[in-house]
Amino acid sequence: MLLYIHIPFCDSKCHYCAFNSYTDRFHLKKEYMNALKKQLKFELNQKLNNNEKLETIFIGGGTPSTVKVEEYVDVFQILEKFIDKNTEITTECNPNSGTTKWLQGMKDLGVNRVSFGVQSFDDKKLRFLNRAHNSKGAIKAIQNAKCIGFNSINCDIIYGVEGDSFESIKDDFNTLKSLDIQHISAYSLTLEEGTKFFNKSEVKIDDEELSYKFFEYLNKIGFKQYEISNFALDDKFESKHNYGYWQHKNYLGVGAGAVGFVTNKRFYTKKGLEEYIQNPIEYEDIEELNQEDIIVEKVLLGLRCKNGFDSTILNELQNKKVDELVELKKLTKNGNKIYNNNYLLADELALYILE
Repeated sequence: MLLYIHIPFCDSKCHYCAFNSYTDRFHLKKEYMNALKKQLKFELNQKLNNNEKLETIFIGGGTPSTVKVEEYVDVFQILEKFIDKNTEITTECNPNSGTTKWLQGMKDLGVNRVSFGVQSFDDKKLRFLNRAHNSKGAIKAIQNAKCIGFNSINCDIIYGVEGDSFESIKDDFNTLKSLDIQHISAYSLTLEEGTKFFNKSEVKIDDEELSYKFFEYLNKIGFKQYEISNFALDDKFESKHNYGYWQHKNYLGVGAGAVGFVTNKRFYTKKGLEEYIQNPIEYEDIEELNQEDIIVEKVLLGLRCKNGFDSTILNELQNKKVDELVELKKLTKNGNKIYNNNYLLADELALYILE
């Protein structure tokens, strides 16, 4: 079982961000964390088997580092009997709020992996995206995390933004390489409804060739691609938490707008902070997935990463299409396992197989 914890507070709203986050509700932090602890206890008691340990915990947002370490102490006390030395515990962190004190405090509580929302080391681009930090602050935060003893660090980089070029993104990757971090998440800008960038097509660069060049360059400097947006120096630095999603494992979702998935049911918590605080153990919706839904998700997710999928879940016609794609060298087959040779084509390949 995996666990996702959502912290919906942010110092500023990035122009591309569609996540459930707020910059104007800081007065609700204490009440929110109390509600979150109530839901956490409920989820763990209801959905975990006796003596079952959590494989991974991911604290995301929003910005987890906008909440003081002291507010997480009770959360980790609740989690204590559900974690062991093998549990991967990640927290997201923004360079401007992830102080040395905060990082040290979270490490002392048991966090063993940190993910920085860097996005770029170009100050002009950071301002354009409405990020709350500058390049100097990002470098300092990463160095602080290393000094404290974090030896599994991810940094997010966003590309495909107006003004980006191969050289400018290459500079970002080189900076991360020089900082000796172990994992990079490189995301192409998406224009999502409800964001400031939505309906502003001019801010996005659609250039597939550029993506291939980035992937090639990351491989050249030692970062192996294991999912469409994720690259690691070594298998041991890959995100076990994300892998769990791609393998269709069960996961708990705690916090406003978080989503859980257990035994073919998807659980949606209330998105509004006030509504969530009022009743954190009441779901907004419970969606039951049928067998066809599960197959679609396993194929889609499997083609997006090196995990692949098992061909035994497909019918005869679908397997015939898989064989065609293997013949065309679009897919690779090893026994019953099917692997994608080009993650950027994942959606198109899945659509062809499943239609």
